[in-house]
Amino acid sequence: MSDSNLALEEEECRRFQISVELAGRKWSAAILMAGARGARRFSEYRALVEGISDRLLAARLKELEQEGLIERDVQPTTPVSISYNLTPSGRQLISLLHPLVTWSRTRQSATTH
Repeated sequence: MSDSNLALEEEECRRFQISVELAGRKWSAAILMAGARGARRFSEYRALVEGISDRLLAARLKELEQEGLIERDVQPTTPVSISYNLTPSGRQLISLLHPLVTWSRTRQSATTH
């Protein structure tokens, strides 16, 4: 294998690792799933993501926004109205995670039988 091919493989491995760590970060997938299920307001996310604290939910929403997976929309009403929506990239990540859920379900049923 040439040095350039090896460098490309190492670069792909780094990209893969970064992507997996982003999707696998605690609460991230659950928050994205809540968005896919229709959550828009902070309180809706909190209701759908059982066990998460307000502080951690706010931090994860901000991280997911910075990663381009969630959009934050602020309406200058009184009081201010904030909503969150999955971006096309966030919806794509959810669709990519579905086969993993299927694999996990199949694996779990195989180990319990």
